[in-house]
Amino acid sequence: MDMSLRQRLVVIGNGMAGMRTVEELLKRAPGLWRITVFGAEPRPNYNRILLSPLLAGEKTFDDIIINDWDWYRDNNIHLVTGDPVVAIDRDRRTVTTAGGVTTGYDVLLIATGSNPIVLPLPGKDLDGVIAFRDVSDVETMTAAAAKGGHAVVIGGGLLGLEAAYGLVQKGMGVTVVHLIDRLMERQLDHAAAALLRTDLEGRGIQFRLSANTKAIHGAERVTSVELADGEMLPADLVVMTVGIRPNAELARSAGLTVERGIVVDDTMQTSDPAIFAVGECVQHRGVCYGLVAPLWDMARAIADQLVGKEAAYTGSLLATRLKVTGVDLFSAGRIDGGEGSDAITLADPSRGRYRKLVLEGDRLVGAVLYGDAADADWYLDLIKDGRDIASMRDMMVFGEAIAAGGVTSPSASAAALPDTAEICGCNGVCKGDILRAIAEQNLTSFDDVKGYTKAASGCGGCAPKVQQIVASALGASAVVPTEKPICKCTHHSHDAVRKAIVEQDLQTIPDVMQALDWRTPDGCASCRPALNFYLLVAWPGVYQDDPQSRFINERAHANIQKDGTFSVVPRMWGGVTNSTELRAIADVVDRYEIPAVKVTGGQRIDLFGVKKEDLPKVWSDLNAAGMVSGHAYGKALRTVKTCVGSEWCRFGTQDSTSMGIALEQMTWGSWHPHKVKLAVSGCPRNCAEATIKDFGVVAVDSGWELHIGGNGGIHVRATDFLCKVDTDAEVLEYCAAFLQLYREQARYLERTAPWVERVGLASIKAQVVDDATGRAALAGRFRYSQRFFQIDPWAEAAKGHQAHEFRSLVPAE
Repeated sequence: MDMSLRQRLVVIGNGMAGMRTVEELLKRAPGLWRITVFGAEPRPNYNRILLSPLLAGEKTFDDIIINDWDWYRDNNIHLVTGDPVVAIDRDRRTVTTAGGVTTGYDVLLIATGSNPIVLPLPGKDLDGVIAFRDVSDVETMTAAAAKGGHAVVIGGGLLGLEAAYGLVQKGMGVTVVHLIDRLMERQLDHAAAALLRTDLEGRGIQFRLSANTKAIHGAERVTSVELADGEMLPADLVVMTVGIRPNAELARSAGLTVERGIVVDDTMQTSDPAIFAVGECVQHRGVCYGLVAPLWDMARAIADQLVGKEAAYTGSLLATRLKVTGVDLFSAGRIDGGEGSDAITLADPSRGRYRKLVLEGDRLVGAVLYGDAADADWYLDLIKDGRDIASMRDMMVFGEAIAAGGVTSPSASAAALPDTAEICGCNGVCKGDILRAIAEQNLTSFDDVKGYTKAASGCGGCAPKVQQIVASALGASAVVPTEKPICKCTHHSHDAVRKAIVEQDLQTIPDVMQALDWRTPDGCASCRPALNFYLLVAWPGVYQDDPQSRFINERAHANIQKDGTFSVVPRMWGGVTNSTELRAIADVVDRYEIPAVKVTGGQRIDLFGVKKEDLPKVWSDLNAAGMVSGHAYGKALRTVKTCVGSEWCRFGTQDSTSMGIALEQMTWGSWHPHKVKLAVSGCPRNCAEATIKDFGVVAVDSGWELHIGGNGGIHVRATDFLCKVDTDAEVLEYCAAFLQLYREQARYLERTAPWVERVGLASIKAQVVDDATGRAALAGRFRYSQRFFQIDPWAEAAKGHQAHEFRSLVPAE
């Protein structure tokens, strides 16, 4: 088609609503319109509802991009960023940007979103007072958090709590000030809100409810927040999250009908038939929407009309999920009921679980789920469809499987959903979208579906449902990643080999190779270390470690350097040392002419340039001062980093140093699929960086928060919240159980971070948190194995064990 003959569509706003409309239009009629997009931000289209995980460090900006730069080019879309439209000339049908660029249109789509409400408080314009609406706000908050200190979040709604959680994860102390007597009052009743408050307080967030903010204080930058009752809260950062207001000023200045938002009819047309509006800037049937789900329905209605189809948008039912890791919360419909309504509740406060269903007659009109939201989609469908629930009313609070008569499998439940059922709220993907994509694009796996439809690529909460739909359409194998063989020596995978070792009672490497038909008689450098580790874990005290199946660093009990010398790192329990140890290190450095000494990031001292033949003598001298191997060279427990905690720090809430020492004394010497690092922070400021460790412990006033699966390497990954415990003994038990589960289930050379992502946090929680008997058994197996592993290899080498490893290959002069 001649480009000059195509009609011109101009979109004001490069956000989720405008670009979703463009996406829907391209699906229906690619090439029909000549599209120009104006965006105020200097970025491609990204998922704003994932700003909270971005702030918390759980996602990167690349992770939340919806349409990258290439997408615009590939679809012949002219994108203008960083130059917002400031005027609309309806008579000439043109728009003009702040930079003076004028562009004509045949149809205009306004998608200007909303602006945050800023309370008219004294001090609101001080440096450090911000909103939480875009990536720039996240960057500002992250920079502030890097300096530590305290943040005050004004507003205890959905966005405020997500901001508070993200800032706590970044190490700030956080207080949330909320005008109402309960959190998220629009979505939660008092019972659910109380559970949420308890949960979040356990994560280090403080609250002031029924509190009114009087003023923000500071000279040039904020220093404190004053409440109406006179309380002064210290503040290095203030985040206002008290609501949003439709960004309708551009439409108002163009003479369009504007009330609270840009008024549109059911066709999403404004008072000018050539101008549509979509998203948070609009007012439809008197309602302004502040959540993402309505945007998808609006976008589909507009796209249909732009290709000549009749369509109408009649409104949306709102549902809410809180994007705080470890908090399972869902709310939909009319949760407070009204005259003539009934409420069915199910509460288990000790386990933090609560359900409330609101009914009018035999129809479900509202639902609140806390602690277990597995049935959220089912309840949402019942509310949307207005289905008669009389036959299952007595049992429906227990969930779909019981109320609906027992569904035989999750995939059967997914198969029963209508094609119109929304599966992914983050990206507005319905079941029918998934099935059509599978059929039309020849998709063959869950990963294919995720990549093409974007379902499950947002917060990830819908991944199980997407997998069920894929399984029902393609079979269970479509959602199971294909596991590769350990190496070329065998066709067996890591998991298959581990299973065979236990089930077939294989207790040596030759036994494994013979039973599993290894293709090479002695294996290789990939499979032998893996088999050696799997046998150590399966048969502690029975299988004898095979040094020749280990890499050089583990054979030499030191890290080889580029010049052929080695580095030696003695263990310092919890990063604590004393004059005796330091004097012994200094003597060793002088005696053996060790050229470099460096403090490590793990709160230890590293001796560089040790000759191989000197290693046993160095170790013997360090042993004499009570020091053992730090295992800095091994796939083993490396360090337990601590801060000084309540013993010395005025912010400390628990004795983190003693806790760290206890953890290290329990876990040292343990072998793992990969290196393992622990940390204990004495307060939510997190000075020990516990939330990027394999197992992190963060002290709070009421006990300890436990975190898992962090990684601070090339690909930084923040931990997942496992649970909160009250006592030191519980910390030790949960840690032992988690590490043993990792040892028994992870693949050799797989860090905890990718392992947690592969098996899922829910699976780990089920085995370590929910199953007390199983947790005790895991911890027991770990402690039993430590009876055989807590033998200092330096002391053994100093006695002459494996002496051939430490002979110099260079003849003496």
